[in-house]
Amino acid sequence: MKIAFVVGYFPVLSETFILNQIIGAIDRGHEVEIYAYQPANTSKVHPNVKKYQLMNRTFYQPHIPPNHFSRLSKAIKLLINNFHKNPLVLLRSLNFFKYGRWAASLRLFYSVIPLLESKSYDIIHCQFGTFAREAMIWRDIGAIKGKLITSFRGYDITWFVHENGEQIYDELFKKGDFFLANCKYFQKKAIQLGCDEQKIVVHGSGIDCSQFQFKLRLPPGANEKIYVTTTCRLIEKKGIEYSIRAVAEVIKSYPNIEYNIIGDGYLQVELQQLIEKLNVAGQIKLLGWRNQPEIIEILDKSHIFIAPSVTTRDGNQDAPVNTLKEAMAMGLPVISTLHGGIPELVENGISGFLVPERDVDAIAEKLTYLIKHPEMWSKMGQAGRAYVEAHYDINKLNDELIQIYQRVSSHNLPLLEPALAETRRLNSQGY
Repeated sequence: MKIAFVVGYFPVLSETFILNQIIGAIDRGHEVEIYAYQPANTSKVHPNVKKYQLMNRTFYQPHIPPNHFSRLSKAIKLLINNFHKNPLVLLRSLNFFKYGRWAASLRLFYSVIPLLESKSYDIIHCQFGTFAREAMIWRDIGAIKGKLITSFRGYDITWFVHENGEQIYDELFKKGDFFLANCKYFQKKAIQLGCDEQKIVVHGSGIDCSQFQFKLRLPPGANEKIYVTTTCRLIEKKGIEYSIRAVAEVIKSYPNIEYNIIGDGYLQVELQQLIEKLNVAGQIKLLGWRNQPEIIEILDKSHIFIAPSVTTRDGNQDAPVNTLKEAMAMGLPVISTLHGGIPELVENGISGFLVPERDVDAIAEKLTYLIKHPEMWSKMGQAGRAYVEAHYDINKLNDELIQIYQRVSSHNLPLLEPALAETRRLNSQGY
């Protein structure tokens, strides 16, 4: 099959779930191309970006100048240089009567520049519903051909709907060929918004379990540190303020704690100020972003993992986050929140603990309990590893994704849900 992946910035270190699907399709012999808005910071990239030479498969839209005059001037040059390639598509992209501000702002025009060579695919897989709305128009104006599959992953089915209204996906639900939600929680939200329940299945984000070696977590010696870790972007949704406050409270009784927070984001300065205000800068550290081998090295020496996600003021929510899966795969007991799709991943009291959002005292209480009861670490770690292997192994999920592509491409949707159910049953039994 020939598959197009429609993404945002690419490559992005924090979006290994997209990278895993791309290389999974390539490994299974399919032809893949990637459409992205702009390159992300390429100073640190996942090793597979280079291994699979993904930049050679990626097509970027021209940069859109923020200044309106510069944007128009650049658009005129692009029109002159590219008009001979596909005049109809270029002219249709300027139809502001039909496409409103999308066309009037020239955003649609800029976005079709990489698509002027009559692009045709078996599957167009849009990562996030926000990108699917644009790809739907590309298909309408003849810039791209293929079955349109949309993945709902988090902000696109929570914050974006909150900001733009519950009708924002009405047209996409009518024109899209199939939909994937990365947890039951978001599948239910999509159906409530109007998605045909026969056209959407749950397909989780996977991790390569072979890259995250399991290790029994044993208590440190009397004078050794207890390492607590979080991996996430430093944004409101990740709730890092609350884990910092909770760990700072526990440090009063257990000063041998070291809490390492891996990631960056717009809250970095604010969180560093909080750490200094609480006088715990020697024990709570913002490490910045790290590539996957560096993250694995830090997790390997850790004892407990915290993921304190919260629902933001504008409604943004998380699915079962991949950083939690990675920590669980490596045998770490986890503390997370009753939030979004996370309860579908963490079994409360079995692989970790779930506490209410923004509850500093509850996080501190569970962290203290785990420190007092290190015999729980190995039990929870083993349970977490088993659950992630059974439900989120990328190889099983990529096999499932190709099966979805094939059935959508061949219009064989009525049998899709039963077929996936049988595949998952066999996978859970180790076949």
